[in-house]
Amino acid sequence: MEEELRSEIASLILSGEIKDPRINAFLSITRVEVSRDASAARVHVSTFEDGEALVRGVEGLNSAAGFIQAAVGRKIRLRLTPKLKFLADEGIRKGFEMGEKIKDLFS
Repeated sequence: MEEELRSEIASLILSGEIKDPRINAFLSITRVEVSRDASAARVHVSTFEDGEALVRGVEGLNSAAGFIQAAVGRKIRLRLTPKLKFLADEGIRKGFEMGEKIKDLFS
């Protein structure tokens, strides 16, 4: 279920169906954690963009959470679609920065 949610939310972001200007295709859904009773899901979001792009993107996703939940509910046939909460995940950006530092060491 977690992988299906991750895939569907990522698809909504990439397709541009979410009209919030804070949300762009550079946002990545890194993982989804669904509660035991499937009533809630924590969605971890990352980006390699600099600055406040991740914070703005997470704010936009939380603002559009109801729309995203309804769209996911239509695509994935579940008895109950979990309430979505989007959280910032610094993983991709930190990994990108580490790769750049390593590359600089060998240049």
